[in-house]
Amino acid sequence: MTHPSPKELHSQFVMPTYAPGLTLVRGSGVSVWDDAGREYLDFMAGIAVCNTGHCHPAVVAAVQKQVAILMHCSNLFHNELQPRLAQKLSGISLGGKIFFCNSGAEANECLFKLARKWGSLDGRYEIITMKNSFHGRTLATMTATGQTKYQKGFEPLVPGFAYAEFNNLESVRAAITPATVAVLCEAVQGEGGIVPATPEFMTGLRALCDEKKILLFFDEVQAGIGRTGKWFGFQNYGIRPDGFSMAKALGGGFPIGAAAVTPELSNVFQPGNHASTFGGTPLACAAALATLETIEKEHLLDNAVQMGALFMDGLRKLATKHACIQAVRGVGLMIGLVLNVPAKPIEAKLRENGLLCIATGDHVLRFVPPLVVNPSHIEQALAILDRSL
Repeated sequence: MTHPSPKELHSQFVMPTYAPGLTLVRGSGVSVWDDAGREYLDFMAGIAVCNTGHCHPAVVAAVQKQVAILMHCSNLFHNELQPRLAQKLSGISLGGKIFFCNSGAEANECLFKLARKWGSLDGRYEIITMKNSFHGRTLATMTATGQTKYQKGFEPLVPGFAYAEFNNLESVRAAITPATVAVLCEAVQGEGGIVPATPEFMTGLRALCDEKKILLFFDEVQAGIGRTGKWFGFQNYGIRPDGFSMAKALGGGFPIGAAAVTPELSNVFQPGNHASTFGGTPLACAAALATLETIEKEHLLDNAVQMGALFMDGLRKLATKHACIQAVRGVGLMIGLVLNVPAKPIEAKLRENGLLCIATGDHVLRFVPPLVVNPSHIEQALAILDRSL
């Protein structure tokens, strides 16, 4: 008896919110394999999720151990691992408290609610985000996303959001009104084309928010957990936000999200103000603790800096050979190759040749490999790029 293929079942039973191509069946380190047994060099990492590589033994062991002890308990009870993870995340970031959820969009929603609760005493509720940003697919996070292509067909949008130009401090200043309570920004715009914030913009943004007594939040969903060579992208700029969101790589491939805030904001929420049934389960926290420990033990922050520099240097050398390359930009292992031709056909050709990456925008190839990548992987990726451009 012939069983339907995953592609056939997907077409029949899964809502078509994605258009998947390959069927992946296994992953290890920086490689994945499809259902035909072909190996691919994965410079997507689940879109900046598998920072410790696919199926890192330490993460696998932690999950396997915990799944046999306690997978889930309600947040109406304490569990042993959630406060340990909160303590760790607080220690490497803002020193305040953590709210746990399951995704980046949920983490951003938490920040929105917290900002409005904080601002409710004097009637402030409006949140400024940046044009060309991306913050999620829920109604509120989609509204916060400064790209109309994600919003079309889902109007009316959620009220209470305004937009400013990224890396343009005067544009942010002009968007502030008496109702403004917070600014939400990315240290590196991911879906916007791998565009890092300038140091002047970041320090100026902190000063402007202090001047106007409004909160400064960062979306660290893609840039966080070591991707840029620091635990969080904003740490490259020497500034301290009032809060930030994280998800993607936090669980090493296991779903978990979180919002972190300063001590000053840590008790804005009280019981009943916000919740998540699956936020901070023992199983998710076991995966996250193992992920953070692995990043530290294997010095993956340093590796992100070193391998990112090596890869970007190689990409710039390719630019001298291939006229289609316009620029190379990024921080750590969050890298964009800017093209003067459409990126999607080249993404497809790279896949055919054994290298996975993902286009962002119309003309940028995004490379976000696992942080365990080594010089041999970089050399292989550059060789595939060279013969694919």
